[in-house]
Amino acid sequence: MAVIHPLILCGGMGSRLWPMSRIEQPKQFQPVNGRGSLTYFQTTVLRHRGPLFRDPIVVTNHAQAALVSQQLAEIGVRGFVIGEPVGRNTGPAVLAAALAILPVDPDAILLVLPSDHIIVGDLNLTVARMKSAAASGRIVTFGVTPGYAESGYGYIMDGGKVDAYDGLHDVAQFIEKPPVDVAQSLIETGHAYWASGISMFRADVISAEFLRLEPRTHAAVTQAVLDAKSTVGGIDLDDTSFREARDEPTERSVFENSPAICLAPIDVKWDDVGAWTSVHDVNTKCEDGNVVNGDVLALDTRNSLIRSDGRLVVVVGMTDLIVVDTKDALLVTDRKHAQQVKTVVEKLKSGGRREVVTHPYQTHAWGGIEALVSRPDYTLEVLTVLPGSTMQINGDGKGTSFLAVVAGVGAFLEDDKRSNLSLGLGSTLTIDRHTVVSLTNIADHDLRAFLLSTRTEEVDTSGSEDDLSGFMPEMFRAVANG
Repeated sequence: MAVIHPLILCGGMGSRLWPMSRIEQPKQFQPVNGRGSLTYFQTTVLRHRGPLFRDPIVVTNHAQAALVSQQLAEIGVRGFVIGEPVGRNTGPAVLAAALAILPVDPDAILLVLPSDHIIVGDLNLTVARMKSAAASGRIVTFGVTPGYAESGYGYIMDGGKVDAYDGLHDVAQFIEKPPVDVAQSLIETGHAYWASGISMFRADVISAEFLRLEPRTHAAVTQAVLDAKSTVGGIDLDDTSFREARDEPTERSVFENSPAICLAPIDVKWDDVGAWTSVHDVNTKCEDGNVVNGDVLALDTRNSLIRSDGRLVVVVGMTDLIVVDTKDALLVTDRKHAQQVKTVVEKLKSGGRREVVTHPYQTHAWGGIEALVSRPDYTLEVLTVLPGSTMQINGDGKGTSFLAVVAGVGAFLEDDKRSNLSLGLGSTLTIDRHTVVSLTNIADHDLRAFLLSTRTEEVDTSGSEDDLSGFMPEMFRAVANG
């Protein structure tokens, strides 16, 4: 009997949600309701659990595959992670998942899900009803009853009921992101639905349609899967082959040209959370219409979104305001200008600003690392290594590093040769630029250390290994000494 495999697509940055969303930590991996809450990705995974579903398949940038595995582990879910060497839109991503699952489950049904949308309501009721249609060879796309005229969404026009399946409709037309006046006229017909980006079909059906409609992409992705490298939690697609696939969404490559396409309306509250106004709209508000997260005090303030990742944020006497405060960047705008955040991100990219690339603190399976200072000739970071975990330092030949332990106890390997020495409070270690050091936390509490990494070819490390004063800046010496 055919079973449903949730296929979660984790591409894109979500630039209009900067500074929460960054290139290396895009919005789907950020918490929905501020620090400590589930991420958009985790919320999507947990929405589709139970007897109807198998473990998820996740397609993401290969650089974020470890982050996907970590976030799956945090919620106790196993998954198959497909790493893309380069983004090629949803079409090749969906095809890669189909080709990867077919040898394992020839009758597999894929439920394609964006990883960064908010859905309130029981989507799975409609999914269950549409399973038989998908199993019979139909390509089912799910449409949301529009609440207003939105120019940022695609529309699906209802072509009438399909008698063989209750709740299934033919598709008369796809309309991509029309102007507001056109969107309004579509809604007034009573036959228009927002395109949710959610779809369901058999893996062999979507593969056959790609072969018929996009043979070059089918050949490229087939080879990328055949030549993929196995990883701990899935595969990494072959770079050379995958780059030959057309950079197109599934809708344009297949849906708009397939006689198997059908529409299933869904009765849920849905938002693709494309901007901060959407985050405000879909979250629970106080009696003044505010959505606040973190250490926030809002006085005589209405209809605003205010988020703090750390320090106290106070807003007085404002309306329709958006404030997002992170450790290294502060965004202040109003609802009318929220879409312009994307323009800000482009300016930051062109200026080479680190704030658009990554957060100062990055989580890893072994713990985390926070950047304190970044200069052309050196960086200063704080490492937090979880009990029993191991992380690696150096080996890239770019410069010498210096480690100073400020809490906990660790052991280290130098180029696979275990040291008999433990690193405790106040211990320091000089690491040559060609040496790989594996640092392991051997205690039952967090190991914290400062890591100074140079960018110079040669560093004066004369004297004992504990005497770093020949090079380290005053700031680092002060921090390392307490």
